[in-house]
Amino acid sequence: MEVFDNLWLGVQVAFSWQNFFYCLVGVLLGTLIGVLPGIGPVPTIAMLLPITFNLDPIAALIMLSGIYYGSQYGGSTTAILVNLPGEAASVVTVLDGHQMARQGRAGPALAIAAIGSFFAGCVATLVIATAAPPLAEVALKFGPAEYFSLMVLGLVAATVLAHGSLLKAIAMVVLGLLLGLIGTDVNSGVLRFTFEVPDLADGIGFVIVAMGMFGVTEIVANLEQKGEREVFLGKVKHLFPSKEDLKRSWAPILRGTALGSFLGILPGGGALLSSFAAYTVEKKVSKHPEQFGKGAIEGVAGPESANNAGAQTSFIPMLTLGIPGNAVMALMIGALMIQGIAPGPQVMTDKPQLFWGLIASMWLGNAMLVILNLPLIGIWIKLLQVPYRFLFPSILIFMNVGVFSLSNNPWDCLMMTVFGVFGYVCVKLECEPAPLILGFILGPLMEENLRRAMLLSRGDATVFFNPVDKPISFSFLLAALALLAVIALPNIRKKREEVFVEE
Repeated sequence: MEVFDNLWLGVQVAFSWQNFFYCLVGVLLGTLIGVLPGIGPVPTIAMLLPITFNLDPIAALIMLSGIYYGSQYGGSTTAILVNLPGEAASVVTVLDGHQMARQGRAGPALAIAAIGSFFAGCVATLVIATAAPPLAEVALKFGPAEYFSLMVLGLVAATVLAHGSLLKAIAMVVLGLLLGLIGTDVNSGVLRFTFEVPDLADGIGFVIVAMGMFGVTEIVANLEQKGEREVFLGKVKHLFPSKEDLKRSWAPILRGTALGSFLGILPGGGALLSSFAAYTVEKKVSKHPEQFGKGAIEGVAGPESANNAGAQTSFIPMLTLGIPGNAVMALMIGALMIQGIAPGPQVMTDKPQLFWGLIASMWLGNAMLVILNLPLIGIWIKLLQVPYRFLFPSILIFMNVGVFSLSNNPWDCLMMTVFGVFGYVCVKLECEPAPLILGFILGPLMEENLRRAMLLSRGDATVFFNPVDKPISFSFLLAALALLAVIALPNIRKKREEVFVEE
C-alpha cells in the first residue's frame, strides 16, 4: 500500500500546472530532436542544462526526462519515413520500418511503434516504482568502500559496452577522471592541474564539457554529411494497425518490454543495447526469420518497445544509487548537482516529491506522446525537408548564450569550443565521448569515497577487496575484473570491433 500512497503523491506533483507544462515541453522537444537525425537526446539535454539552473528542480528533471524518452518515439518516425535513425536506439527500426513505408504501410509501422513504446513506458514506470524503493534501502547500508567499488563496476560496464577498441574506451574514462580532478582540492585547498590559469581554480563546469563534447561535436560531424535525405512524402494512411498486425506484434511488444526493463537497469545498458538485443531475440524466435529486413512488423514492435523500456528503467541506478548508467543519466546527475541536490538513495527520503513526481510524470508523458505524435506526423514530414544548414547556426548561438549565462564569463564559451574540437577529434579517432562524461561525473565522487574509506580503515587498502569484512565491495570489484577479462578474449574483442565498423 505504501507504493500506491507514494505514487498518489507523485501524481499530485506531476499534475500541477507547472510540472504538467514542463512535461509537455519535454516530450515535444524529445520528439522533435528524435525526428531530426544527428542531434539526439544527449546534445539536446546538454544544451538545455543552463536553462534548468533557474527552474524548480522537479520541473527541470521532469522536462529533461521527457526529452530522453520522448526522443525514443521521435527516432522511430525518422527511421520509418527517412531510412535514417533519428536517435541511436532507432538504428534497428530502420531495417524493417522503412521497408514497410516503401510498401505503403508507413501508418501501421508508426502506430505499432507508438503502441509498443506506450505500453513499454507504462510497464517500465511501474518497474521503477516497485524496484527503486527496496534498492534504495539496500544502498543506504553502503559505506564508502562499497560506493567506490560500485562506481568502478559502473565505469567498467560502460567501457565494456562501448563500441570499438576497449583500450580507447578505457583511455577516455581515465581522461574523464583526470578532468574531474581539475580545480581546488576540497581537503587541502591546494590547486590541482590548473597550470596557473585562474579560471580553472573552480574546476571545469560539467555543462561546458557536456555541451562541447556532445553539442558542438554533433554539429560539426553532421555538417560533413552531404546530399539530400530521401523523405517519404506520401500521405500516411491507415494509421491503426490491422488485426493481423496486432496479432503478430503483441508477443514482440511483451518480450521487448521485459528485455528493455532488465537491460536498462544495468550500468552501461539503456535504450541502445535493449533495442539491438530485442531485434536479435525476435529474429531468433520468429518462424519466418527470412522476412526480417524486408518489412516484418515484429522488427519494429520488439525494438521500439525495448528502447523505451530501457530508457526509463535506466533511471533506477541514477535515482537510487547516484550512479549514471549511460551518458544521459550522467547529464541528469549533472542537473541534480546544478540544483544543489546530491544524487543517491537519500533523494527518495529527503526529496520524496521530486522522486515520486518524476516517476508519475513518466506515465503522463507517455500518454501525451501517444495522443500528440500520430496527429503530428504530417508536421514532422515537413520538418524533415528543412536543410540542416539552416538549423545548426541557430543551435550553436543558443548553446553559447546558455553557457555564457551560467557565470557571465567568456572563458566558458572558449572552453566549450575547445571541448567541441576535442570531441570532433575523438570521433575521427573512433573514441566514444560517453565514457569520458561518465568518468568526469564519477571522478570527484570516486575520489571522495576512496579517501573516506582509506581514512576509516587507517590507510589499509584491503578494505576494498576483503571478502570477509566487505563482501559487497569485493563482489563489485570481482565482477569488474570478470567483465574486463571476458571482453579481452580475442574472439569477443574481434567481434566487438567488427560491429563498430559495420555501424
